[in-house]
Amino acid sequence: MPSGAVSRGGSPSRGSAVVVGVSTGVVHAFVDQVHARLADPAAAVVVGAADIGEVERIARRVEALRLALVARADRQQVHRRTGHSSTSAWVASATRSGGADAARNVQLATALDGEGLAVTRAAFDAGDVSGRSAGIIASTMDKLPETLTDVERAKVETSLVQKAQQLNPGRLSRAAKFALAAAERSAAEVAEHVEAQLVDQECRAYRLATVTMQDLGDGTTKLQALLPTFTARMLGKVLQSMTAPRRDHLRQAAEAALADGQTAAGDLGDGSVAADLHASTRHPAHRTAMSTSDTAGPAFGDATGAAFGLGAGRGVGRNADWADIDWAHRRGRALTELIEHLDTERLTGKVAATVIVTMTLEQAIGAAQAALVQASVRESTGTLLEMTPSAGAASTDTGTLISASAARRIACQAGILPAVLGGPGQVLDLGRHHRFFSDPQRTALALIYDTCAADGCDRPFAWSELHHQQPWSKGGLTDLDQAIPLCGYHHRLIHDPHHRHHTTTDNPGNPGAKTVHFHERATASQHERRPGDERRTELHR
Repeated sequence: MPSGAVSRGGSPSRGSAVVVGVSTGVVHAFVDQVHARLADPAAAVVVGAADIGEVERIARRVEALRLALVARADRQQVHRRTGHSSTSAWVASATRSGGADAARNVQLATALDGEGLAVTRAAFDAGDVSGRSAGIIASTMDKLPETLTDVERAKVETSLVQKAQQLNPGRLSRAAKFALAAAERSAAEVAEHVEAQLVDQECRAYRLATVTMQDLGDGTTKLQALLPTFTARMLGKVLQSMTAPRRDHLRQAAEAALADGQTAAGDLGDGSVAADLHASTRHPAHRTAMSTSDTAGPAFGDATGAAFGLGAGRGVGRNADWADIDWAHRRGRALTELIEHLDTERLTGKVAATVIVTMTLEQAIGAAQAALVQASVRESTGTLLEMTPSAGAASTDTGTLISASAARRIACQAGILPAVLGGPGQVLDLGRHHRFFSDPQRTALALIYDTCAADGCDRPFAWSELHHQQPWSKGGLTDLDQAIPLCGYHHRLIHDPHHRHHTTTDNPGNPGAKTVHFHERATASQHERRPGDERRTELHR
């Protein structure tokens, strides 16, 4: 075939292409064959999860091979032969990729090529973990305390690789914050390590926050922002609540006709977004319970409730460097603090728009206050009260982890509902007395779910409707353990007679959460094509 010709599968002919002396013809032939089979109507190809999974495994192995080549090229300083300034520049030129992507590839390649990541490298080479997960493991191992022994480091790495085979990169990143626990260190040491990581991450994210605005001259302005992830998700949750598909003036009438006791996110009587925001600005004294109450300060110890501090000359607090940063970064910080102070009391669906932070009592009041409580209890009762670490991670219903110090600061601001475990609560089991799930129940579920419960669905919890696992019409109870959050699409699907479903509770990345798996029911024509149908038909006669 002439050079540059296209084979039947559609890919350019590679002729005698090789990688380090090994022909790649077999690989390209395989890809061409699969493309040809997909393009052939007579083949009647039905793609399954196993097909995608195997191609993903191959892609991971190829990525691992590419990074191994990059690592070898870096050791050999290949970039010097062609006058490139670095291996990253050489990779960017060779792959026609961006400099930032090339730099990340070189960083990961050299990390995997070094000592201490043999288990990760083997799993990556075999296609058992993705490149992104391998990067998370490498970064986590690099941040471990230097006091760990080789045996302890090996335990941590093995544990992370096992988790990488079960969790997606987002959940792996969360779990990796607690990696030190695999080395069997004390709870206090693990909590302090997590706190240090999160504080460092939060400080860096705050410093990098930017907002730029470009007037396009046509009546529109382009807004570009770089925000701390926690802040961005606060904004995202509010916007998701305000823009949920079922939020319209006809919602109240529509909800009355819905079956099985589901409740859409938001207050059925709300008006437009503009009206909500206007009402909020007309009632500045109206704030959430944790915003400006007299008990908020003492209850949360050293919480500072960061002020805007946007005036020139400020020299203390989060904005001590205010005079030294450009306007883009100033606007980024202003937007960050604006979002953190956002009053969600009058937004559509207060529960759906409120970020819930879960922390222990010790994290909420701080180490100093916890010590005073412990001393007071001991003096009055003679009993030494066991306290958990005041440092460590606090979880949020938006899926992010924040440091205990950040949680104490944010807990005094509007739009944050601290869920202090072990405290007094509201009734969450309603039995047959109520058909619809309540706001407190939705709040409780937000501690478990951040997305729709359908397998693989990433639609936010704020969009979800609460479905009775045992339908109300068939005697189901409006109890918390019967509630399953489903987005509108999957809620309709669960009532579709053409689909069946089953629910599991063995979610390794989110203990306590239910996962709903959907399967299309086979049609009569599909049954006719299945082997053995003749025998089943005979048995039913």
